[in-house]
Amino acid sequence: MIRSFRDLEVYKESYDLAIIVNQNVNKLPLFEKNDLGSQLRRASKSVPANIAEGWAKRRFEKEFKRHLDSAIGSCNEMEVHVNMAKDLNFWPSDFCEGLLKRYLFLGGKLTNLRNNWKTF
Repeated sequence: MIRSFRDLEVYKESYDLAIIVNQNVNKLPLFEKNDLGSQLRRASKSVPANIAEGWAKRRFEKEFKRHLDSAIGSCNEMEVHVNMAKDLNFWPSDFCEGLLKRYLFLGGKLTNLRNNWKTF
């Protein structure tokens, strides 16, 4: 039974990914910690935050879906930033590929939730 946003699979996955990303930002070169690092931190935290905020407004279908759309957008943004970290050789390719697969899967799950949400 879903009693809180914390019970949603998409929240759990997005929170786990945000923790992983934030733990690894310190592995970026010093000159990128404030630029790419900041983008990675903010976008990764945006996904679970939008899910949580949208959950509070779930009885208003359009409002909930708007927050899910923002979470999906942040997943897409993360794909760009992770690819950048990979292609600039800041993070190992296999680490980045794992993150990319998880963000792609998460974006699909968020899209399914958005498309199938019914207010109650």
